[in-house]
Amino acid sequence: MKELLDRRLLWVGGKGGVGKTSVAASLALLAGKRGRNVLVVSTDPAHSLGDVFDHSLGDEPRRLAPGLDAMEIDPDAEVEAHLKRVTSQMRRFTVPRMMDEMERQMRLSRQSPGTQEAALLERIARLVAEEGDAYDLIVFDTAPTGHTLRLLSLPEAMAAWTDGLLSHSRKSEELNKVLKHLTPKGGQDVASPFADPANEGESDLDDRARSIAETLKDRRRLFMQARRAVEDADISNFLFVMTPERLPILETVRSVEALKEAGIPVAATLVNRVIPSSADGAFLSRRRDQEAQYLARIDRELAGYPRPRLPLLETDVQGLEVLEDMAGHLEQAGF
Repeated sequence: MKELLDRRLLWVGGKGGVGKTSVAASLALLAGKRGRNVLVVSTDPAHSLGDVFDHSLGDEPRRLAPGLDAMEIDPDAEVEAHLKRVTSQMRRFTVPRMMDEMERQMRLSRQSPGTQEAALLERIARLVAEEGDAYDLIVFDTAPTGHTLRLLSLPEAMAAWTDGLLSHSRKSEELNKVLKHLTPKGGQDVASPFADPANEGESDLDDRARSIAETLKDRRRLFMQARRAVEDADISNFLFVMTPERLPILETVRSVEALKEAGIPVAATLVNRVIPSSADGAFLSRRRDQEAQYLARIDRELAGYPRPRLPLLETDVQGLEVLEDMAGHLEQAGF
Protein backbone atom coordinates (compact mmCIF):
# COMPACT_ATOMS: atom_id res chain seq x y z
CA MET A 1 0.00 0.00 0.00
CA LYS A 2 3.01 2.30 -0.03
CA GLU A 3 2.00 3.21 -3.59
CA LEU A 4 -1.05 5.02 -2.18
CA LEU A 5 1.17 7.89 -1.11
CA ASP A 6 2.81 7.91 -4.56
CA ARG A 7 -0.47 8.86 -6.24
CA ARG A 8 -1.48 12.46 -6.90
CA LEU A 9 -4.90 12.22 -5.22
CA LEU A 10 -5.90 10.31 -2.10
CA TRP A 11 -9.47 10.46 -0.78
CA VAL A 12 -9.92 9.43 2.86
CA GLY A 13 -13.50 8.86 3.93
CA GLY A 14 -15.78 6.94 6.21
CA LYS A 15 -18.62 7.26 8.65
CA GLY A 16 -18.49 10.16 11.09
CA GLY A 17 -16.51 9.47 14.24
CA VAL A 18 -14.28 6.68 12.91
CA GLY A 19 -11.12 8.82 12.84
CA LYS A 20 -10.82 9.58 9.12
CA THR A 21 -9.52 13.11 9.76
CA SER A 22 -6.75 11.79 12.02
CA VAL A 23 -5.84 9.16 9.40
CA ALA A 24 -5.84 11.75 6.58
CA ALA A 25 -3.62 14.09 8.60
CA SER A 26 -1.21 11.30 9.58
CA LEU A 27 -0.93 10.01 5.99
CA ALA A 28 -0.23 13.54 4.74
CA LEU A 29 2.45 13.96 7.42
CA LEU A 30 3.99 10.61 6.47
CA ALA A 31 4.08 11.54 2.76
CA GLY A 32 5.69 14.88 3.60
CA LYS A 33 8.39 13.08 5.60
CA ARG A 34 9.14 11.02 2.50
CA GLY A 35 9.90 14.15 0.52
CA ARG A 36 6.59 14.73 -1.22
CA ASN A 37 5.00 18.18 -1.35
CA VAL A 38 1.58 17.52 0.20
CA LEU A 39 -1.69 19.40 0.66
CA VAL A 40 -4.31 17.94 3.00
CA VAL A 41 -7.78 19.42 2.48
CA SER A 42 -10.90 19.22 4.62
CA THR A 43 -14.13 19.44 2.62
CA ASP A 44 -16.44 18.85 5.59
CA PRO A 45 -18.40 21.98 6.66
CA ALA A 46 -17.96 20.82 10.28
CA HIS A 47 -14.17 20.97 10.07
CA SER A 48 -11.96 19.09 12.51
CA LEU A 49 -8.69 19.07 10.54
CA GLY A 50 -7.44 22.20 12.32
CA ASP A 51 -8.37 20.63 15.66
CA VAL A 52 -6.35 17.50 14.87
CA PHE A 53 -3.29 19.56 13.94
CA ASP A 54 -3.98 21.93 16.86
CA HIS A 55 -3.60 24.86 14.43
CA SER A 56 -6.04 27.38 13.05
CA LEU A 57 -6.74 26.68 9.37
CA GLY A 58 -8.59 28.66 6.72
CA ASP A 59 -9.53 28.66 3.06
CA GLU A 60 -5.92 29.09 1.91
CA PRO A 61 -3.13 26.52 2.40
CA ARG A 62 -1.04 26.93 5.57
CA ARG A 63 2.40 25.34 6.05
CA LEU A 64 2.36 23.10 9.14
CA ALA A 65 5.47 20.96 8.68
CA PRO A 66 8.20 20.49 6.06
CA GLY A 67 6.45 19.48 2.83
CA LEU A 68 3.00 19.69 4.39
CA ASP A 69 0.27 22.31 3.87
CA ALA A 70 -3.30 22.12 5.15
CA MET A 71 -6.54 23.97 4.47
CA GLU A 72 -10.24 23.84 5.30
CA ILE A 73 -12.54 24.77 2.42
CA ASP A 74 -15.13 27.29 3.58
CA PRO A 75 -18.44 26.48 1.82
CA ASP A 76 -19.87 29.94 2.59
CA ALA A 77 -16.83 31.63 1.03
CA GLU A 78 -17.15 29.36 -2.01
CA VAL A 79 -20.84 30.27 -2.38
CA GLU A 80 -20.00 34.00 -2.19
CA ALA A 81 -17.27 33.67 -4.82
CA HIS A 82 -19.53 31.60 -7.07
CA LEU A 83 -22.45 34.04 -6.84
CA LYS A 84 -20.10 36.97 -7.42
CA ARG A 85 -18.99 35.39 -10.70
CA VAL A 86 -22.60 34.69 -11.73
CA THR A 87 -23.75 38.21 -10.83
CA SER A 88 -20.89 39.75 -12.79
CA GLN A 89 -21.90 37.76 -15.86
CA MET A 90 -25.62 38.53 -15.48
CA ARG A 91 -24.96 42.28 -15.25
CA ARG A 92 -23.79 42.19 -18.86
CA PHE A 93 -27.23 41.10 -20.04
CA THR A 94 -29.62 42.56 -17.48
CA VAL A 95 -31.35 45.86 -18.25
CA PRO A 96 -30.90 48.50 -15.50
CA ARG A 97 -34.50 48.33 -14.32
CA MET A 98 -34.09 44.59 -13.59
CA MET A 99 -30.83 44.87 -11.63
CA ASP A 100 -32.47 45.14 -8.20
CA GLU A 101 -34.58 42.03 -8.81
CA MET A 102 -31.60 40.09 -10.19
CA GLU A 103 -29.50 40.94 -7.13
CA ARG A 104 -32.40 39.97 -4.84
CA GLN A 105 -32.59 36.58 -6.54
CA MET A 106 -28.84 36.14 -6.07
CA ARG A 107 -29.19 36.89 -2.35
CA LEU A 108 -32.01 34.37 -2.03
CA SER A 109 -30.01 31.70 -3.82
CA ARG A 110 -27.41 31.76 -1.04
CA GLN A 111 -29.84 29.74 1.09
CA SER A 112 -31.15 27.50 -1.69
CA PRO A 113 -30.77 23.73 -1.20
CA GLY A 114 -27.68 22.46 -2.96
CA THR A 115 -25.98 25.86 -3.33
CA GLN A 116 -23.21 25.04 -0.85
CA GLU A 117 -22.65 21.60 -2.32
CA ALA A 118 -22.47 22.97 -5.88
CA ALA A 119 -19.87 25.56 -4.85
CA LEU A 120 -17.93 22.95 -2.85
CA LEU A 121 -17.88 20.49 -5.75
CA GLU A 122 -16.60 23.19 -8.08
CA ARG A 123 -13.76 24.02 -5.68
CA ILE A 124 -12.86 20.34 -5.34
CA ALA A 125 -12.85 20.03 -9.15
CA ARG A 126 -10.58 23.08 -9.46
CA LEU A 127 -8.16 21.64 -6.90
CA VAL A 128 -8.08 18.35 -8.80
CA ALA A 129 -7.85 19.81 -12.32
CA GLU A 130 -6.15 23.20 -11.95
CA GLU A 131 -5.16 24.63 -8.57
CA GLY A 132 -3.39 21.56 -7.20
CA ASP A 133 -0.52 21.51 -9.72
CA ALA A 134 1.87 22.92 -7.09
CA TYR A 135 1.56 19.71 -5.02
CA ASP A 136 2.77 16.16 -5.55
CA LEU A 137 -0.11 14.77 -3.49
CA ILE A 138 -3.48 16.12 -2.36
CA VAL A 139 -5.17 14.26 0.49
CA PHE A 140 -8.90 14.95 0.77
CA ASP A 141 -10.45 14.51 4.21
CA THR A 142 -14.05 13.85 3.25
CA ALA A 143 -16.93 11.42 3.24
CA PRO A 144 -16.35 10.74 -0.44
CA THR A 145 -19.19 8.58 -1.71
CA GLY A 146 -21.93 11.18 -2.20
CA HIS A 147 -19.59 13.95 -3.34
CA THR A 148 -17.75 11.66 -5.72
CA LEU A 149 -20.84 10.22 -7.38
CA ARG A 150 -22.21 13.74 -7.85
CA LEU A 151 -18.87 14.90 -9.24
CA LEU A 152 -19.02 12.04 -11.74
CA SER A 153 -22.56 12.91 -12.85
CA LEU A 154 -21.92 16.63 -13.34
CA PRO A 155 -20.37 16.41 -16.84
CA GLU A 156 -23.56 14.76 -18.12
CA ALA A 157 -25.73 17.35 -16.37
CA MET A 158 -23.61 20.15 -17.82
CA ALA A 159 -23.92 18.58 -21.27
CA ALA A 160 -27.73 18.48 -21.00
CA TRP A 161 -27.95 22.12 -19.85
CA THR A 162 -25.49 23.30 -22.50
CA ASP A 163 -27.17 21.40 -25.33
CA GLY A 164 -30.56 22.72 -24.20
CA LEU A 165 -29.35 26.31 -24.23
CA LEU A 166 -27.67 25.96 -27.62
CA SER A 167 -30.81 24.35 -29.04
CA HIS A 168 -32.92 27.22 -27.65
CA SER A 169 -30.47 29.74 -29.09
CA ARG A 170 -30.58 28.13 -32.53
CA LYS A 171 -34.37 28.05 -32.54
CA SER A 172 -34.59 31.70 -31.49
CA GLU A 173 -32.16 32.69 -34.26
CA GLU A 174 -34.22 30.81 -36.85
CA LEU A 175 -37.44 32.44 -35.62
CA ASN A 176 -35.81 35.87 -35.70
CA LYS A 177 -34.81 35.30 -39.35
CA VAL A 178 -38.42 34.42 -40.20
CA LEU A 179 -39.73 37.49 -38.35
CA LYS A 180 -37.27 39.78 -40.12
CA HIS A 181 -38.26 38.26 -43.47
CA LEU A 182 -41.93 39.01 -42.70
CA THR A 183 -41.23 42.58 -41.61
CA PRO A 184 -42.57 45.05 -44.25
CA LYS A 185 -39.72 46.91 -45.94
CA GLY A 186 -39.57 50.54 -44.91
CA GLY A 187 -42.42 49.97 -42.49
CA GLN A 188 -42.78 49.42 -38.79
CA ASP A 189 -40.92 46.35 -37.52
CA VAL A 190 -43.03 43.43 -36.40
CA ALA A 191 -42.68 43.05 -32.65
CA SER A 192 -40.65 39.98 -31.82
CA PRO A 193 -41.63 37.91 -28.78
CA PHE A 194 -37.91 37.71 -28.06
CA ALA A 195 -37.31 41.46 -28.18
CA ASP A 196 -36.24 43.08 -24.94
CA PRO A 197 -38.77 45.55 -23.45
CA ALA A 198 -35.99 48.14 -23.31
CA ASN A 199 -35.42 47.74 -27.09
CA GLU A 200 -32.15 45.91 -26.56
CA GLY A 201 -32.84 43.90 -29.77
CA GLU A 202 -33.25 40.24 -30.55
CA SER A 203 -29.52 39.58 -30.75
CA ASP A 204 -29.13 40.28 -27.02
CA LEU A 205 -30.99 37.09 -26.15
CA ASP A 206 -28.74 35.12 -28.46
CA ASP A 207 -25.63 36.75 -26.98
CA ARG A 208 -26.86 35.90 -23.50
CA ALA A 209 -27.59 32.29 -24.45
CA ARG A 210 -24.19 31.95 -26.10
CA SER A 211 -22.39 33.47 -23.12
CA ILE A 212 -24.15 31.20 -20.63
CA ALA A 213 -23.56 28.20 -22.89
CA GLU A 214 -19.82 29.03 -23.02
CA THR A 215 -19.75 29.26 -19.23
CA LEU A 216 -21.45 25.87 -18.96
CA LYS A 217 -19.01 24.43 -21.50
CA ASP A 218 -16.07 25.68 -19.41
CA ARG A 219 -17.57 24.15 -16.25
CA ARG A 220 -18.31 20.94 -18.12
CA ARG A 221 -14.65 20.74 -19.23
CA LEU A 222 -13.54 21.38 -15.64
CA PHE A 223 -15.71 18.62 -14.20
CA MET A 224 -14.75 16.26 -17.01
CA GLN A 225 -11.04 16.80 -16.23
CA ALA A 226 -11.72 16.12 -12.55
CA ARG A 227 -13.76 13.04 -13.42
CA ARG A 228 -11.00 11.57 -15.58
CA ALA A 229 -8.50 12.08 -12.76
CA VAL A 230 -10.79 10.52 -10.13
CA GLU A 231 -11.41 7.45 -12.31
CA ASP A 232 -7.71 6.88 -13.09
CA ALA A 233 -6.20 4.41 -10.60
CA ASP A 234 -2.70 5.64 -11.50
CA ILE A 235 -3.66 9.13 -10.30
CA SER A 236 -6.35 8.71 -7.67
CA ASN A 237 -7.34 6.20 -4.97
CA PHE A 238 -9.87 5.95 -2.16
CA LEU A 239 -9.18 4.78 1.36
CA PHE A 240 -12.13 4.03 3.62
CA VAL A 241 -11.64 4.27 7.36
CA MET A 242 -13.87 2.34 9.76
CA THR A 243 -13.89 0.95 13.25
CA PRO A 244 -14.72 -2.68 14.12
CA GLU A 245 -18.36 -1.88 14.87
CA ARG A 246 -21.63 -2.76 13.13
CA LEU A 247 -22.71 0.59 11.63
CA PRO A 248 -19.30 1.62 10.24
CA ILE A 249 -18.98 -1.82 8.63
CA LEU A 250 -22.42 -1.54 6.99
CA GLU A 251 -21.72 1.95 5.65
CA THR A 252 -18.28 1.02 4.38
CA VAL A 253 -19.56 -2.04 2.49
CA ARG A 254 -22.29 0.08 0.85
CA SER A 255 -19.84 2.85 -0.03
CA VAL A 256 -17.29 0.46 -1.52
CA GLU A 257 -20.01 -1.14 -3.67
CA ALA A 258 -21.29 2.26 -4.84
CA LEU A 259 -17.83 3.39 -5.93
CA LYS A 260 -17.09 0.02 -7.51
CA GLU A 261 -20.26 0.26 -9.62
CA ALA A 262 -19.24 3.78 -10.67
CA GLY A 263 -15.80 2.56 -11.76
CA ILE A 264 -13.93 4.41 -9.01
CA PRO A 265 -10.77 2.75 -7.68
CA VAL A 266 -10.90 1.80 -3.99
CA ALA A 267 -7.44 0.92 -2.69
CA ALA A 268 -8.08 -0.30 0.86
CA THR A 269 -10.31 -0.25 3.91
CA LEU A 270 -8.44 0.75 7.06
CA VAL A 271 -9.69 -0.63 10.38
CA ASN A 272 -9.01 1.98 13.06
CA ARG A 273 -8.99 1.76 16.88
CA VAL A 274 -8.44 -1.97 17.19
CA ILE A 275 -7.93 -2.86 20.87
CA PRO A 276 -4.24 -3.72 21.40
CA SER A 277 -3.50 -7.29 22.46
CA SER A 278 -1.63 -5.91 25.47
CA ALA A 279 -4.81 -4.32 26.92
CA ASP A 280 -6.07 -6.27 29.93
CA GLY A 281 -9.04 -6.53 32.29
CA ALA A 282 -12.38 -8.35 32.13
CA PHE A 283 -14.19 -5.41 30.50
CA LEU A 284 -11.64 -5.12 27.72
CA SER A 285 -11.67 -8.89 27.32
CA ARG A 286 -15.40 -8.84 26.59
CA ARG A 287 -14.97 -5.89 24.22
CA ARG A 288 -12.19 -7.77 22.46
CA ASP A 289 -14.42 -10.84 22.00
CA GLN A 290 -17.10 -8.70 20.35
CA GLU A 291 -14.48 -6.88 18.31
CA ALA A 292 -13.11 -10.20 17.06
CA GLN A 293 -16.53 -11.02 15.60
CA TYR A 294 -16.63 -7.70 13.77
CA LEU A 295 -13.06 -8.09 12.51
CA ALA A 296 -14.01 -11.52 11.12
CA ARG A 297 -17.04 -9.93 9.43
CA ILE A 298 -14.81 -7.25 7.88
CA ASP A 299 -12.50 -9.99 6.58
CA ARG A 300 -15.46 -11.79 4.99
CA GLU A 301 -17.33 -8.83 3.47
CA LEU A 302 -14.29 -6.85 2.29
CA ALA A 303 -12.03 -9.76 1.38
CA GLY A 304 -11.19 -8.21 -1.99
CA TYR A 305 -9.40 -5.23 -0.46
CA PRO A 306 -6.37 -4.78 1.80
CA ARG A 307 -7.53 -4.34 5.41
CA PRO A 308 -4.71 -2.83 7.46
CA ARG A 309 -5.39 -2.18 11.13
CA LEU A 310 -4.48 0.64 13.50
CA PRO A 311 -4.51 0.23 17.28
CA LEU A 312 -6.66 2.24 19.64
CA LEU A 313 -4.36 4.94 21.04
CA GLU A 314 -4.08 5.82 24.71
CA THR A 315 -4.86 9.52 24.11
CA ASP A 316 -6.91 11.76 21.84
CA VAL A 317 -5.32 12.52 18.47
CA GLN A 318 -4.31 16.17 18.62
CA GLY A 319 -1.06 17.88 17.74
CA LEU A 320 1.94 16.94 15.64
CA GLU A 321 3.49 14.68 18.29
CA VAL A 322 0.50 12.34 18.41
CA LEU A 323 0.14 12.49 14.63
CA GLU A 324 3.82 11.47 14.33
CA ASP A 325 3.03 8.45 16.49
CA MET A 326 0.00 7.59 14.35
CA ALA A 327 2.07 8.01 11.18
CA GLY A 328 4.52 5.45 12.61
CA HIS A 329 1.68 2.97 13.11
CA LEU A 330 0.52 3.61 9.52
CA GLU A 331 4.02 2.89 8.25
CA GLN A 332 4.09 -0.38 10.23
CA ALA A 333 0.70 -1.24 8.68
CA GLY A 334 2.24 -1.08 5.21
CA PHE A 335 1.68 2.52 4.08
